[in-house]
Amino acid sequence: MSVRAFAFWFFTFLLTLAFLTSYNAVAQGLPANGQARTEPSPEPSPEPTPVPSHKAPKQFLLDVLSDQKAIWTTPFHLKGGDAKWIAPLGVSTAILLSTDRNTAAELAEGGGHSTRLRWSRNVSQLGTAYTAGGIAAAFYLYGRSRHNARARETGLLSAEALINTGLVTQALKLVTSRPRPLADNGRGDFFDGGSSFPSGHSTTAWTLATVVAMEYHDRPLVKWGAYGLATAVSISRYTGRNHFLSDVLVGSALGYGIGRYVYRTHHDRSHDVESNRNVTPRKHSRLIPLIAPVYSRSAHAYGAQLSWPL
Repeated sequence: MSVRAFAFWFFTFLLTLAFLTSYNAVAQGLPANGQARTEPSPEPSPEPTPVPSHKAPKQFLLDVLSDQKAIWTTPFHLKGGDAKWIAPLGVSTAILLSTDRNTAAELAEGGGHSTRLRWSRNVSQLGTAYTAGGIAAAFYLYGRSRHNARARETGLLSAEALINTGLVTQALKLVTSRPRPLADNGRGDFFDGGSSFPSGHSTTAWTLATVVAMEYHDRPLVKWGAYGLATAVSISRYTGRNHFLSDVLVGSALGYGIGRYVYRTHHDRSHDVESNRNVTPRKHSRLIPLIAPVYSRSAHAYGAQLSWPL
């Protein structure tokens, strides 16, 4: 790998790590540029910029521009505490970069090409821009029609995060110019003409999944279902021979980081209160007894009492 390729890959790696760790700065009450506030905060938790029910197009554009500034400058504000993210991701990325040619060749030598490619192509459709954009629009329209603030915000934040993801991904693809596994005998050299690095489908899928999962963190089926679908999309981009494993890893990490950053920065926490009010208390089944411990100090005995609700 040339010095130029290594330098740009290292900057991309820092960019990825920055967004995996930038929410820590937000959680500590720091702005995106890493400078401490001069006025003390009354609460240790952040005060994000709320997303109004009907965000004006001008404000939406300003938020995207602000996000872009934060995205491209955070690599210069990493701190020592970020090593817990940098070390594992850095080692994993380096290993995949060094083995990309071999892992891509393994798929070429395996059997079942047509079936694997067909399934990979179908699954990867979930990571396309129009599919993700359609899901974001569906959340927003549902929230508007049902007066559901959380669903409406999910649509707005998803759209904002997807735009940021698209801008970052296309910029990285343009500069790195890495051919796809089926081109140039799967060499995967950077700056050789191509659009493989990073995986756009993986970035898009993980961006949308992260916003949805964080909005509906109190619903495990939605949360882990979103992450599961994003994982399936990322794997399909490798099994479909559209990307190298390092493309998929970096794309997934970028998507997760950008989605998390947008949510942490613009989420309106009043929606959490509203959603908690709408939760119906779970009723205890009459078929299952209530168990309570029983202890008699005088008799030096203990046990359990069973009772069935009426």
